[in-house]
Amino acid sequence: MEGRKDLRNIAIIAHVDHGKTTLVDEMLDQSGTFAGERGEGHVDRVMDSGDIERERGITILAKNTSIQLPGVKLNIVDTPGHMDFGGEVERTLQMVEGFLLLVDAAEGPLPGTRFVLKKALSLGLKPMVLINKIDRKDADIERVEEEIHDLFLDLAECDSHLDFPVLYGSSKLGFVSECPAATSGTMQPLFDAIIKEVPAPKSLEENLQILITNLDYSDYVGRIGIGRVFSSEMRSGDSIVCCKGDNVSRPMKSAKLYQFEGLKRVEVDHVQFGDIVAVAGLEDEVSIGTTLCSQDAPHPIAYVDIDEPTLSMNVGVNTSPFAGREGDKLTSRQIFDRLQRELRTNVALRVETIENSEYFKVSGRGQLHLGVLVETMRREGFEMQISAPRVIFKDVGGKKCEPFELATVNIDAEHQGIVIEKLSIRRGVMQHMEPDSHGRLVLEFKIPSRGLLGFRGQFLTDTRGTGTINSTLIGYEPHIGDVPARTRGSMVSMEKGSVTAYALDTLQTRGVMFVKPCDEVYEGMVIGENSRDNDMDVNPVKGKKLTNMRSSGADDAAKITPPKIMTLEESFDWINDDELIEVSPKSVRLRKVYLKAVDRKRNK
Repeated sequence: MEGRKDLRNIAIIAHVDHGKTTLVDEMLDQSGTFAGERGEGHVDRVMDSGDIERERGITILAKNTSIQLPGVKLNIVDTPGHMDFGGEVERTLQMVEGFLLLVDAAEGPLPGTRFVLKKALSLGLKPMVLINKIDRKDADIERVEEEIHDLFLDLAECDSHLDFPVLYGSSKLGFVSECPAATSGTMQPLFDAIIKEVPAPKSLEENLQILITNLDYSDYVGRIGIGRVFSSEMRSGDSIVCCKGDNVSRPMKSAKLYQFEGLKRVEVDHVQFGDIVAVAGLEDEVSIGTTLCSQDAPHPIAYVDIDEPTLSMNVGVNTSPFAGREGDKLTSRQIFDRLQRELRTNVALRVETIENSEYFKVSGRGQLHLGVLVETMRREGFEMQISAPRVIFKDVGGKKCEPFELATVNIDAEHQGIVIEKLSIRRGVMQHMEPDSHGRLVLEFKIPSRGLLGFRGQFLTDTRGTGTINSTLIGYEPHIGDVPARTRGSMVSMEKGSVTAYALDTLQTRGVMFVKPCDEVYEGMVIGENSRDNDMDVNPVKGKKLTNMRSSGADDAAKITPPKIMTLEESFDWINDDELIEVSPKSVRLRKVYLKAVDRKRNK
């Protein structure tokens, strides 16, 4: 069947912070999509609509929009660049015929670039390349272009994958050009290249097929399935069935159909092959990976396999003495129901109940993947306690295997000794080392995922905040043996009460404190990091004894070093197996699994 010349579907993929979302902003702006839609004018990173996305400057959820050009509509999918959210990339790439790979003109291809490119090429999509940020003073376009060609040679699955156009531009300055020396212009060369290079959608067969790749919900119209029409056409009110594998639902009727126009969903009466649509009024049979088919021809589309999780943590009811002070969702039933709702849309997540326990085992693609889930839940009013993350082992051919990653480290030359030493202790093996164009060193290590748990915080300290580290999963290999964990112990409160400056003045000489005067603590709460490798029980609420000769006013002379405020991510990195993170809407605290010292000794 002839393709639709009035439509193009394209995904934008890249490593984190290489400019995907900024590029989409400019494409929407210069195509006139913003005009008349938003009275407030241009807003940066409009596709990063979630609070956490805007705060962290990363894309977490894949989203789609559209641009209307003369005679052609462009459906654009903006995908995450972080490996932890690869599940979003894998399922949404099925909706397009081509992709635009963005690469930073200074940094070049990074592990995230390889990860998303491999996924796109495995689906047989038409590639395009845009070398972005060519306005950077440290841009090295010739080197980066050579690295891109090497990467395609390594990952290409057929000769057609090596035939791709290369464009140059700056999302920040709003231009794209075929000339690497350009300094200004518009997005028109990019629009022209997409129309020319990306194949027009074609219908796979005569009968209806709509693959659902995302879910939404509305109080007015119920469950909404978002996906791509692969075959035929559909009208509002048509009778359809939901197919997934061998399962076929009873017939149902769609309530409403929507298409994406710019930033809006617009209700329509009719959709056809190639369209990216939202179908409202669907029943509970619909899930991600479901194909909506005509009643008399239930032929589901094969759904791309999602990579399995590599990291897990236990999530349970908050049992600390401070439970219930800040949150309003406290029970295991509320936590379980929330995790089940997350499973509807977060396809890379797994949730299992633990027998005879109020904990749930939650598995994901990495610390950031799990951390964003916890952060979202605490903002919704949940209180929980969370165990230390641990890798998921597999039995492969009768051997115990664990996940390995390729870690790429960019550091100043003066820090190479300490970084190589620390990664080697964690069972990392250096694969490659070379200087970059800025006088820094780029090192590649093959390392078990266990070796990176808890490393990033120490890495920033060792490199004085100047180093960067990125990693990508390379597969499972035989278990490598013990990997050293945290080398410093905890300071654990012996008492419940309010922290005093008098007590901290003494304790701060023994390590790094996590609390400040007047903070409330309880027995078993971790209040600091010991400078030695053993745990130490301390009394942070101890006050100065009053005598006839001295008064409590002498406390004012105590010089208290500001505490280290542990974020959720830093807590994931820091805790050991005998510790938990207590999470509430306003606080992140660290505690021992067993709060009383006698119980900790008994259960060692």
